[in-house]
Amino acid sequence: MGILNVTPDSFSDGGQYFGVEKAFEHTIKMIEEGADIIDIGGESTKPFAEPVSKDEELSRVIPVIEKIRAEHDVVISIDTTKSKVAEEALKAGANIINDVSAMEFDSNMIQVAKNHGSPIIMMHMKGIPKNMQNNPSYDHLISEVKDYLFSRANFALNAGIDKNNIIVDPGIGFGKSVNHNFEIINNLDSFVELGFPVLLGASRKSFIGLTLNVDEKDRIEGSIAANVIGLQKGASIFRVHDVLAAKKSLTIANKIFNPIDLIT
Repeated sequence: MGILNVTPDSFSDGGQYFGVEKAFEHTIKMIEEGADIIDIGGESTKPFAEPVSKDEELSRVIPVIEKIRAEHDVVISIDTTKSKVAEEALKAGANIINDVSAMEFDSNMIQVAKNHGSPIIMMHMKGIPKNMQNNPSYDHLISEVKDYLFSRANFALNAGIDKNNIIVDPGIGFGKSVNHNFEIINNLDSFVELGFPVLLGASRKSFIGLTLNVDEKDRIEGSIAANVIGLQKGASIFRVHDVLAAKKSLTIANKIFNPIDLIT
């Protein structure tokens, strides 16, 4: 899953792809590098980020989705917590809803997903982006995150969402300390036990930067390491900035972890 932030303020690439043509060019580049899904977001969810209006978010993402869909059939996910944005994005050609609030911020989101029959990605986040990194704490990290994702998945199932359309994300960097993030990645197999595909979004995040003392653009090696361990632990979708590096490293790791594929 290649990340396409059409925002002026995302933590790693804010402003770089702000505008239809820049966004489209980067999309084609990511597809050529091996992206299977393009995840488009028009509102930054970095720590301490301020929310944007529905109309502003729509103005950022809809023209980009329309441009991509007119030229390419790549799978598109819309990264939003607003049901109206999700609705318009799906109408414009998006395929998946990626909601960092697990459909808690907007009660209409679940109905949009049901109406369109779209897959939904539900993530664990403690708090909201503006306050989630204010000393996050847990009594039992893995079980608390797992129980939350289980409850949100059941919420979706009870609302009529097909089981095959549910994806869970433990929320690396969303209300987690540096050590929390490492612990979650090392225990991703616990989330796989829920019976849904697990998305790992570790790319370039601050736990890598703080550990290695590097800025956002110098976190490729750390991101690769996190993704490879994630693959070993059972994650099946990898949300990344550096598509080519991720694709190459995960291809080799998959051959190592699944040697049966080598027998032809």
